[in-house]
Amino acid sequence: MNITIYDVAREANVSMATVSRVVNGNPNVKPVTRKKVLEVIERLGYRPNAVARGLASKKTTTVGVIIPDISNIFFAELARGIEDIATMYKYNIILSNSDQNKDKELHLLNTMLGKQVDGLVFMGGNITADHVEEFGKSPVPIVLAGSIEESNQIPSVNIDYEEAVYDSIKEFIEKGHKNIAFVVGPLHEPKNTFKKLRGYQRALEESGIPYNEELVVEGDYTYDSGIEAIEKLLEVSDRPTAILVGSDEMALGVVHGAEDKGYKIPKDFEVITSDNTRLSLMVRPQLTTIVQPLYDIGAVAMRLLTKLMNKEKVEEQIVVLPHRIEHRRSTK
Repeated sequence: MNITIYDVAREANVSMATVSRVVNGNPNVKPVTRKKVLEVIERLGYRPNAVARGLASKKTTTVGVIIPDISNIFFAELARGIEDIATMYKYNIILSNSDQNKDKELHLLNTMLGKQVDGLVFMGGNITADHVEEFGKSPVPIVLAGSIEESNQIPSVNIDYEEAVYDSIKEFIEKGHKNIAFVVGPLHEPKNTFKKLRGYQRALEESGIPYNEELVVEGDYTYDSGIEAIEKLLEVSDRPTAILVGSDEMALGVVHGAEDKGYKIPKDFEVITSDNTRLSLMVRPQLTTIVQPLYDIGAVAMRLLTKLMNKEKVEEQIVVLPHRIEHRRSTK
């Protein structure tokens, strides 16, 4: 039997408006009446209809989250931060996996909007002009988490990826390395091309080290692409002595691929990775890493979204969180 607000009102001998006030936490209800209504709700097993409440309030207290790959530990850490803050502010999450496919991302965006979500958190590697156009049409706020959109039209939360790569390469240079490789993510992604690669090139240029395109290998964030990258780098005439890797999973591939060929980390190659997920601690040697506050990126993105959804004053819509380098045993 489907218990309705009418059933609760009848059993408690109060109006439906009173039941609604109790359910929604309105303080303008006498304590004795509130207690009586709550007892009836418990006895009947009444569950408020979220759709009906949404129609009445024009809010569904639901937030859509579009994520490229939920199996990737990087995005899982971000999603955890989003979910915790959503729960704190009493929002429910609808999570969808886009498989890093543009058409699917745009389809999911419109599907979420069709479900009347109050806001969206979007994670994707390649934010195109088509994405920005669709975001601009959205009737609800959208915040990017861990994703770069070059025009800065869309609110976002990230670290300074260019500076993080620059800091890592400068550290290698200060140790005397001149042949420094960069295993980067897909170069069609703005975060990699306009931020990370720029930081790599700037650090080399400032130190008078010529840029060697053979030392830049494009991967796709996976373990297998890390293995393929180290195989390519071992064939370069000026073999690198230091390697920066654009994701922890790729870094594991680089380390294992090198060791399979008889090389030792950090004796033959010093390695710095980029994410500081649990994977960086689960390999031997443990990996020196750029520390991205992944949980915080997700949490701050969700908090920013709550402010935008509630039309609160927002001082800065483009949020850049701090990074640092955590030294472990993959560097000397």
